Amino acid sequence: MLKLLYSDLLWDYKKENGKQIFLTFDDGPIPEVTPIVLDTLKDFGAKATFFCVGENIDRYPQVYQQILDAGHRTGNHTYNHLNGWKTENTHYLENVTYCRQSQEQYSHESEKPLFRPPYGKIKRSQIKLLKNEYQIVMWDILAGDFDPDFSAEKCLQKCIHHSKHGTIIIFHDSHKAAKNLKYVLPRYLAHFSEAGFQFSAL
Repeated sequence: MLKLLYSDLLWDYKKENGKQIFLTFDDGPIPEVTPIVLDTLKDFGAKATFFCVGENIDRYPQVYQQILDAGHRTGNHTYNHLNGWKTENTHYLENVTYCRQSQEQYSHESEKPLFRPPYGKIKRSQIKLLKNEYQIVMWDILAGDFDPDFSAEKCLQKCIHHSKHGTIIIFHDSHKAAKNLKYVLPRYLAHFSEAGFQFSAL
């Protein structure tokens, strides 16, 4: 239903040839989790997109640089992880701009920059203000790795069951998700690598 209401947002991506899954990671970068993710991706030759919080970029610039050096793509996740539904538009746009300024200290996008609203919560008016400048990226699978009541085994089963060609899946390189992510990510990558899938950045 939401996909129909917000059809101008990117929910999945089936334009590539072959069998592709698009891994995305939200809320980093942080030194305790992001490098583990990068090492795991490297083990499988996988590329991903990291939607980064601006204050984390400024706090841990060396970790952000590691993402770029490994050939992954980054996207904007606001500077302070704002809930768009609870934020006045002018402040929301300023916060997005602050994050972009933090990113641009390290690289400039040659393509249209990516933006993902924290919590997936964004007003129609905010979409209208942002969509010409950014490709707004949502998802078709939310891993749920951050949920303490969701076991790692169930998280893995859910992710495998719902993934298909063109899937955009959200994991989190965050403290809350670390325990589940460390279990799920290598097993998820192994499963779909064996099935002939490639993992690409958006």
